[in-house]
Amino acid sequence: MLRRLQIQNFKAWRDTGPLEFAPLTIFFGPNSSGKSSVNHLLVMLKQTVRSADRNSVFDLGDDSTPVDLGSFRDLIFGHDLRNTLRFDQEWLLDAPMQIRDPRSRRRFSGDRLIFTASARQPPRSRIAQAEGFSYALASEENTRVEVALRRDPKRPDRWKLESKGYELVRVRGRAWELPRPVQFYGFPSEALVYYQNAAFLSDLELALEQQLGRLSYLGPLRSPPLRRYTWSGAVPEDVGLTGANAVPALLAGRNRSFNWTPKARNQPFERVIASWLKKMGLIWSFTVDEIAPESNLFEVRVKVASRSEQVKLTDVGFGVSQVVPVVVQVFYAPRNSTVLIEQPELHLHPAVQAALADLFIDAITAREKGAPRGIQLIVESHSEHMLRRLQRRIAEQRISPESVAVYFFDAPPTGAVAERLHVDEYGDILNWPPDFFGNDLEDVAVQAEVGIQRRLPV
Repeated sequence: MLRRLQIQNFKAWRDTGPLEFAPLTIFFGPNSSGKSSVNHLLVMLKQTVRSADRNSVFDLGDDSTPVDLGSFRDLIFGHDLRNTLRFDQEWLLDAPMQIRDPRSRRRFSGDRLIFTASARQPPRSRIAQAEGFSYALASEENTRVEVALRRDPKRPDRWKLESKGYELVRVRGRAWELPRPVQFYGFPSEALVYYQNAAFLSDLELALEQQLGRLSYLGPLRSPPLRRYTWSGAVPEDVGLTGANAVPALLAGRNRSFNWTPKARNQPFERVIASWLKKMGLIWSFTVDEIAPESNLFEVRVKVASRSEQVKLTDVGFGVSQVVPVVVQVFYAPRNSTVLIEQPELHLHPAVQAALADLFIDAITAREKGAPRGIQLIVESHSEHMLRRLQRRIAEQRISPESVAVYFFDAPPTGAVAERLHVDEYGDILNWPPDFFGNDLEDVAVQAEVGIQRRLPV
């Protein structure tokens, strides 16, 4: 689970400041205020880790990747290549990581991984270059082990491996120079050879890869429904950027089930999805059926009311098809995943937008195979209705304020800014920003005044 993130000199952000994340984190704010940029940085890191190109610091993407950031000049703050991109993130690990020093036989343990990195594009260069990175394995009490690969300040073309809390010991012989990092986060393989006790470096890399690998991203523009879906038994990683894999994911997850209290009866995955679509008032029933045995062709059929005819998903309101990927993804995501969702409320009625808050609460509190799922949702939204419902559920003690982080983003000329909203145990926001969702009272006042004026005799 992502606990903290700070970004400097990325797109609209000169500096986000430390963003603290909770199981349910929601970003609000006007258009072009930097909300999407936070998600885009995380997705860029994931697609870099997945990239076969180990020489480029970042995979900035193209039209075939989840995000396409163009060039380094396009993503750097102010498009000024004198700026350095930096980011600092803290992940809560699924289980404590153990490190053992084979020389001293000391053991180190931590339940969180802190990673920092920086990169820039030098003058007269067309590609970004890493400036260095560091890993810290820490616990709630203190940092146990920190190791960093940085440029030598005296010789910028050389690299130094440094550590704190753990003594790295060179292999005897010639002190060979270390090559540059692999992408933005990888130690060169020579580091494991040049030091007697550096094997744990690959464990740190793997832990970061695993955390980024568990990110899924559902964009704001979701695919329209199909009359037929092909599925041969493959298990998709997620529903995809546009939700195109929502139905295959639903079919692949049919053997999964959920409950919400330790002794409650488990509910099959497909029934959970259908139940939520019904709770939202969008449909009466929802089924996915194979057209013919072993045809690998499936149809999604729905009833919009108890006495209506069953029809295909393509023949009902567009909003239904747009919310299906959201509902599927928040339950399909595997344990300890982080799900990024942009504007889930698009094309939805205000009452359905409010119900999204309940859906998200259900998703992060669900249990699978007798254990909490540990799911984290990071949502970008413009929906006042969803926020109001969330405030109500906090007041009703359906979810604790500590399980929710709400941010308001804005974009003054000096660069985007983020302010965490303080929500108390009664659901009240104690630092409500001016004109958070526009000025409703102004519209009401003007309407009343105009109405009075029009009623006056001429």
